[in-house]
Amino acid sequence: MKHPSIDFITLGCSKNLVDSETLLTMFRQAGFRCTHDSPHPHAPIVVINTCGFIEDAKQESIDTILAFAQAKEEGHIDKLFVMGCLSQRYLKELEEEIPQVDKYYGKFNYKQLLTDLCPSAEAVCKGPRQITTPNHYAYIKISEGCDRHCAYCAIPLITGRHVSRPADEIISEMQALIAQGTTEFQIIAQELTYYGIDIDGKRHIAELVERMATLPGLRWLRLHYAYPTQFPWELTDVINRHPTICRYLDVALQHISTPVLQRMGRHITEEETYDFINRLREAVPGIRLRTTLMVGFPGETEDDFKQLLDFVSRARFDCMGAFAYSEEEATPAAKQYADDVPDEVKERRLSQLMALQQRISTQLLADEVGHTHTVVIDRQEGDYYIGRTQYASPEVDPEVLIPANEGELEIGHYYDARITSSEEFDLYATIHHIPS
Repeated sequence: MKHPSIDFITLGCSKNLVDSETLLTMFRQAGFRCTHDSPHPHAPIVVINTCGFIEDAKQESIDTILAFAQAKEEGHIDKLFVMGCLSQRYLKELEEEIPQVDKYYGKFNYKQLLTDLCPSAEAVCKGPRQITTPNHYAYIKISEGCDRHCAYCAIPLITGRHVSRPADEIISEMQALIAQGTTEFQIIAQELTYYGIDIDGKRHIAELVERMATLPGLRWLRLHYAYPTQFPWELTDVINRHPTICRYLDVALQHISTPVLQRMGRHITEEETYDFINRLREAVPGIRLRTTLMVGFPGETEDDFKQLLDFVSRARFDCMGAFAYSEEEATPAAKQYADDVPDEVKERRLSQLMALQQRISTQLLADEVGHTHTVVIDRQEGDYYIGRTQYASPEVDPEVLIPANEGELEIGHYYDARITSSEEFDLYATIHHIPS
């Protein structure tokens, strides 16, 4: 029996991408022809993996569902399925408002889609996950859920409590991907440093990363989404021991004003935040930090915001993202605080904060000129090969552009590159030696 083809569309974060890749692999193993994030979807079946984190992400998910619901009404597709965070959180509302969707799945029951379409198939992913990223790098999700309950965040409402994946399962997945040619891994979780706490009450992230770092064939390991409170400092010893672990950490700090942090439920103060950053930089010399900050949380005053600007000026983060607070129903913040910062004030603060960070990032990139770094080549675009150093995560951090006329480079290979110039968002480099 010939199965119809399926278009998978993934919205939101890299954790969603891992779920899409898992489901896509299962369908391919069952004999379906699948595409992912095609610029021109044309398969008779469409599966949308949604995000439900903040208002903009929810709206993007809803708009995407509506667009394909219309395509179904017009006869361009036969079946439409929706999965992920948005449908996990708003299942009943979506079923009522967009009935054109054949079935909605949540964050954890999406594998049932395979058996619903193909009852004879087994709803398990056999063998290595087929990644949709370039073959040389992949995302590895080590846990689901979160126990932190920050006041603004809906993630615990969507994903539930923190659940760690078994370490042996994680290592086996990485080994299988390495055997297929993957050499770089982005280690992700809602709260990376909480790993293991649900197993025996202890944090085991350092032990897990130690096992990862020694896998034969691994080149780079990059850690994402740490939390500053109760940080497991033994992890820094592991980072220092292994050159395979990138000197990079993604840790969301959200704010610096102690009153704002208290209302956010972050369990940290201004002084403790500065101490954390200083200690981290002392513990791992040369580490690069990425963070995320929020403006416009209920009660944020102009003085709070000025304090945040001063914090960014002093901390000089290598990379930073920021967003304006949007009230999420049923969260502690929505229940306790009025959303009292006007939208125009939020947008002005966000623009001002990002402009400051852009000036800092531009200066930090300029400081790299003349230095030599190992660069992995992700792709070729026009007249340039596009790569990254160990200090850059895919798609979100500055890239390294290398003129293609210097010689032919291989995608996924690592080269020593001398930084020759910089711009606001990118570095330019020349390769020391290109094998003939």
